[in-house]
Amino acid sequence: MAIRIGRGVAELTSRPAILGQAAVGGQTEQEGPLGGVFAEVFTEAHLGEKCWEMAESRLQQASMRYALERAGCAPEGIDLHLGGDLLNQCSATNFALRELGIPLAGLYGACASFAQALALGALAVESGAFGRVSACASSHFCAAEKQFRFPLEFGGQAPPTAQRTATAAGAAILGTGGGPRISRVIFGKVTDLGVKDANEMGAAMAPAAWDTLRRFLQHTGARPGDFDMILTGDLGEIGSKLLCELARTEAGLEIDSVHQDCGLLLYDINEQDAGAGGSGVGCSAAVLCGEILPRLQAGELRRVLFLGTGALLSAISPLQGESIPAIAHGVELVNS
Repeated sequence: MAIRIGRGVAELTSRPAILGQAAVGGQTEQEGPLGGVFAEVFTEAHLGEKCWEMAESRLQQASMRYALERAGCAPEGIDLHLGGDLLNQCSATNFALRELGIPLAGLYGACASFAQALALGALAVESGAFGRVSACASSHFCAAEKQFRFPLEFGGQAPPTAQRTATAAGAAILGTGGGPRISRVIFGKVTDLGVKDANEMGAAMAPAAWDTLRRFLQHTGARPGDFDMILTGDLGEIGSKLLCELARTEAGLEIDSVHQDCGLLLYDINEQDAGAGGSGVGCSAAVLCGEILPRLQAGELRRVLFLGTGALLSAISPLQGESIPAIAHGVELVNS
């Protein structure tokens, strides 16, 4: 039974488990610090498909195949799939799921979509209405550049503040049983401080991350030191510094020692051409499924607060002079 403990925050008494998870990635992701965590690496960007968008659907299918195998479950054993991506109408998710035949509720939370899927999936299992729920999210560097910026053929130069969209996907199977557990969930509010530069995603998303973290700590009574890790989705170098500064100046909290960011874990920004770090829905999904959840399962980590962060712009909203709204959803993960 889920217990409401604050606005947008719930405690899950049964603590739904993550029964299996997997991450897949591209060549650049394999060359980063977490290159060894991927169940499969695709060295060719098209993944054998005729376009980037179809390649992204293949990423989702591959991550789901491995997650299902590790959970000992067939697609027919999944009651509901929650998934999302960055493409128009979540097309990567839609096309991936037509091959799997699982009931689908598509999500769009931008780069916060995987955290959103885990939170909603945990609530669905907690309710007893669904036995097993799958969650998946993906992104593809080439597809995202084509939709949100310029096609690669244009040869545009990205400023140092820009982040690299990960070619990656992560999938997890939720249900009852053994594995890392979701003990609390929190849903974010749309936050907009007026940032308009699409190459400043970290600055746009940091206030949303802080708002969600602040409310979670307020409603649960937790302190930053209670966690082995407060993991944000993809704030990158700039957004991560801003988050720590917001926590320090607005609440007197020092989170630097426990905060890590998926965008800085996936790439080595000093050695790789990744700008201020990684981004994209697949960034946090792959880092969580490939690195963090296995460490929780092994007992290396005890308690992790995962906050997926997303910039809610569209391909045309910056051209209309709009600022970049952002959101952050979260799940508290424990190892038992």
